Amino acid sequence: MDFPKGLKYNSEHIWVKVAGDNALIGVTDYAQDQLGDIIYVDLPEVGYELEQNESFGTIESAKSVSELYAPVSGHVVSVNEVLKDEPELVNEEPYDSGWLLKVKLTNEDELTDLMEQEAYEEHLKNA
Repeated sequence: MDFPKGLKYNSEHIWVKVAGDNALIGVTDYAQDQLGDIIYVDLPEVGYELEQNESFGTIESAKSVSELYAPVSGHVVSVNEVLKDEPELVNEEPYDSGWLLKVKLTNEDELTDLMEQEAYEEHLKNA
């Protein structure tokens, strides 16, 4: 499994890629693997206010429906609309074309609550 360096991870298997005061958010390779074939992703609208650790949508696979939990707080500035027609991109390219949201961070201090790549891998070993 792939867990790129330079990203931040939460314990709910969501990754964050920070660029300035914006962050791209998606599910980890581990999460998509555990879910199986993803058939639907329910995401908030642009303008939605994310609150760290609160649910912001769901991801549905052939196996189950799972809540998505915000790794950081922020305003949704972009949603990956392609996932409406091609939710399988989350399985195929979880760190690239399978991203979920882009947000404008409202509390950059929350990034310190997230794990670096090595800590996330350790977290998975203990799961």
